[in-house]
Amino acid sequence: MEVPVSKKKIVIIGGGYVGFEVAKELDAHADVTLIEQRKAFLQPPAAIRALLEPSLLDQIILPYDRLLTDGQVVRGRAVSVSQSEVTLGDGTVYPADFIVLATGSSYAAPFKPSGQSIDDFRQASKEVSTQLAKANSVVIVGAGAVGTELAGEIASAQPDKKVTLVSSDDTLFPMYPAKLGAQLKRKLERLGVSVVLGQRAQDLQRVDMPYEGSVTLTDGRVVAADLVFPVIGSKPQASLVQTLPGTNLSPSGRVRTDKWMRPSDYPNVFVAGDIADVGDGMTIVAISRQNPWLIKTLKQVLGGASVEDQKPYTPWKKAPILVPLGPSVGNSWLFATVGDWITRKMKGKELFIPKYRKAFGLSESQKPSVMQIL
Repeated sequence: MEVPVSKKKIVIIGGGYVGFEVAKELDAHADVTLIEQRKAFLQPPAAIRALLEPSLLDQIILPYDRLLTDGQVVRGRAVSVSQSEVTLGDGTVYPADFIVLATGSSYAAPFKPSGQSIDDFRQASKEVSTQLAKANSVVIVGAGAVGTELAGEIASAQPDKKVTLVSSDDTLFPMYPAKLGAQLKRKLERLGVSVVLGQRAQDLQRVDMPYEGSVTLTDGRVVAADLVFPVIGSKPQASLVQTLPGTNLSPSGRVRTDKWMRPSDYPNVFVAGDIADVGDGMTIVAISRQNPWLIKTLKQVLGGASVEDQKPYTPWKKAPILVPLGPSVGNSWLFATVGDWITRKMKGKELFIPKYRKAFGLSESQKPSVMQIL
């Protein structure tokens, strides 16, 4: 009788946008283990709107228990990685033929969980939502995608509030054609948002969560607010990958890689997402390019091909970006600047919620139980 050939083992560390999709796509091709500290996936872009619509939390917190058919999702924290295994904090060891590190990034509350507990994130989101509902004035420091979308969401849902968006750059989204930033600024102002450009906040009381207070700008102006949102960008979580031999961090704190997204002396260990310094921004759009390449490459090497014989990864020359300002208006750059209708259809109306619920085996209306997410 012919003995079946055992599948190669892949261990993926991190269940964010990289980890869950790579695990799901390789589930039928390998013995997949996805290691994730949290019980459920959170969809961060929709967490912005959840501050205005708290009921959305039930739609964007997605348990991992229906993600894989053949593989396993292990709740735990990886503490060491070798060429052949991953060790968790409790001492459990998972052998691996290939390893993917996708530990992601941290962000100020309440846009991403700050710890392992989804329940704590849910509580933090609700508390900030309550603070926001009571606030008459809001200052948002940082005008990247999160800050700009937050300003638009607040102004659209609660138009009586005084909203100020502060950017250290002289234009919004300066890495893109000027038309995009100019149109977003104009639409924000139509919504009643005061957009302050070319100014830094000199005295943020904290950068990890919103607070009540005032902000002093570079030119000496003081902007008082019932609620200040520090929204100054993601921080890569690269401490684990730094333990691998031969790794080298960029000034941004992301890890440099070779042409095949390998960060170390280990030829079978890959990185992707926010920790990978491969020329992409720390965005979901970047992952939409990285994931297909990584999945295709791993399928080839699972079949016995050499990594070096695969096409190297190439980043976006200029990644598309979708910037809704609430459910109805916004602007995007899709190799040309586009406006409300396309932005609303592609992101603003549904925020990709049905897509990700389907990926996790949930219908649009089905809610996870409390026991699934605690």
